[in-house]
Amino acid sequence: MSAGVATETARGLAGQVADPEIPVLTIEDLGILRDVVVDDDGNVEVTVTPTYSGCPAVDVIRDEVTRTLREHGYGEVRVRTVLAPAWTTDWMSTEGRAKLAAYGIAPPGQPGRAGPVPVQLTTWRPEPVACPRCGSADTREVSRFGSTACKSHHTCRACLEPFDHFKTL
Repeated sequence: MSAGVATETARGLAGQVADPEIPVLTIEDLGILRDVVVDDDGNVEVTVTPTYSGCPAVDVIRDEVTRTLREHGYGEVRVRTVLAPAWTTDWMSTEGRAKLAAYGIAPPGQPGRAGPVPVQLTTWRPEPVACPRCGSADTREVSRFGSTACKSHHTCRACLEPFDHFKTL
């Protein structure tokens, strides 16, 4: 197998590793899988950028990527964590956003635009978050801090159901 095919195959395998905190998402869906390189000896270097620098899931992700690639015959596996550039929800795939909504977690806002953005010098008010269950925008934030640092907790005034929102970063 050529290094190019081996790299493409290894990337596909690594990309299917589930996020330990939100198991309906893969690390590819989240956009934290940055690079995969396979050398001529079959050794693999995988680069990931966690959703934030203190993410406790990084060790589990490293172990699962290593296990998965070794189970498929790859030699030594090294998983590198890089923090720059910092991860952003813009890196999350469209499929990942849909998976979040289907799972009952409101996905982050749509990817931002590249380049300079206008700064609004007014009191910050969060954009309404649509309820992933009924679609209503009549929701309120209960707590800026949810079950993980990536999520906030909301409730829907229309269907009265609580839900998490994956914060836009």
